Amino acid sequence: MKLSSKITSPIEVEMKRFEPYYRKNFDTKIPLLNIITNYLVRRKGKQMRPMLVFLSAKLCGEVGEGTYTAAGLIELLHNATLIHDDVVDETYQRRGFFSINALWRSKIAVLVGDYYLAMGLIRSLEEDQTEVLRIVSKAVKAMSEGELLQIEKSRKLNITEDVYYEIIRKKTATLIAACTGAGALSSGASKETISKMHDFGENLGIAFQIRDDLLDYERTNISGKPTGNDLKEKKMTLPLIHVLEQQPSVKKRKILSTIRRHHKNEKKIAPIVEFVKDNGGIEYARTKMSEYRDKALEILNSFPESEAREGLIELVHFTTTRKV
Repeated sequence: MKLSSKITSPIEVEMKRFEPYYRKNFDTKIPLLNIITNYLVRRKGKQMRPMLVFLSAKLCGEVGEGTYTAAGLIELLHNATLIHDDVVDETYQRRGFFSINALWRSKIAVLVGDYYLAMGLIRSLEEDQTEVLRIVSKAVKAMSEGELLQIEKSRKLNITEDVYYEIIRKKTATLIAACTGAGALSSGASKETISKMHDFGENLGIAFQIRDDLLDYERTNISGKPTGNDLKEKKMTLPLIHVLEQQPSVKKRKILSTIRRHHKNEKKIAPIVEFVKDNGGIEYARTKMSEYRDKALEILNSFPESEAREGLIELVHFTTTRKV
């Protein structure tokens, strides 16, 4: 799904300049690290997070050198967490490419992730961007807490809706909020405006993650059936959580027992996916996603009209309608 020109046009110049700026972080004499970095740069995605930083800066003021530092730090952090996530989840492909741990083993992948994180910290200190570093460091802490909370709860399969929101706020929304908050900070915005943009990013991040959870019920395998990948990993997401809360305790225990004992068995998982669909789980999650989308849009609409505002509005709609 291609990004609209409404999103990319306001920051076209900045994103072109960002490319060589970002590559400077990987000036190393270690051949293996150069090979891996070139592989990662070639398979880059849409670079949504740097785009959020630049659009937020333009919405609140002017893009400055601090904006590039913030975008670079967050992109380095994002890539580091993806590499580490692939190791933790034993994932061997991402966006159609082999993961680092698949090609170079887990030990190397962890070290490369650590290197990316260290480079982000060094760049921030060299550019004297301590406030940006503070925002991003808080996001790293929250992301780690969210991952650990999800692992703990997946063992017991006792996630309530409140716990679910805590997990996705920490795991996903905090980094997106760091993008929008750091972007505003880099433009010289007031504390009130930075806080407002942080709230915007958090609402967008929650909507983003709910959409991601819904996609798991929409993606199909070769036979045309939902993949149920989250259930195979014992991840309890909003559609299932909502449906389980409506069931009698006997039915709920039976479903949880199946997930606990047969989560890797596609034939056992498929009926649970259909049960969630038939009992309103998808509709409920879509309603909640729309609520957070509307909260994000309400914050944006409090800013004066501009190309950056229109770009962010379009990005919100893209996030909640995407197919991948």
